[in-house]
Amino acid sequence: MKKHIKVVAAIIENEQGEILCALRSPEMSIPNMWEFPGGKVETNEDIYSALKREIEEELNCKIETSNKVYNDNTHEYETFTINLISIKCKIIEGEPTPNEHSKLIWFKRENLASLKWAPADIPAVEQLINEKV
Repeated sequence: MKKHIKVVAAIIENEQGEILCALRSPEMSIPNMWEFPGGKVETNEDIYSALKREIEEELNCKIETSNKVYNDNTHEYETFTINLISIKCKIIEGEPTPNEHSKLIWFKRENLASLKWAPADIPAVEQLINEKV
């Protein structure tokens, strides 16, 4: 039986309408692919607290989360299954700094499809591209 992992991802948009994209480092599983920053939800942790904690750890900044789930997708990889819950957020303190990722970039919605995304992130990416702003 595959391991099932519950993960939260932050869809962070800036004042220019750009979305923060994070490149997975070569040392991470699913290396060198783009994703929305975030991480695993710990036992007894709600998704919003988990996301705030993960962004503080990964990007050295504080976020405010929307109070609703933007996208909820379950994807089966070869060795594990991931339930990826994406939530829209905004930065309320600090500048994003890549602690774990190779690179961070701000990208316009219409250009998101040009990046090579981790498969579990694709439904949220497609939803963002098709969203009327």
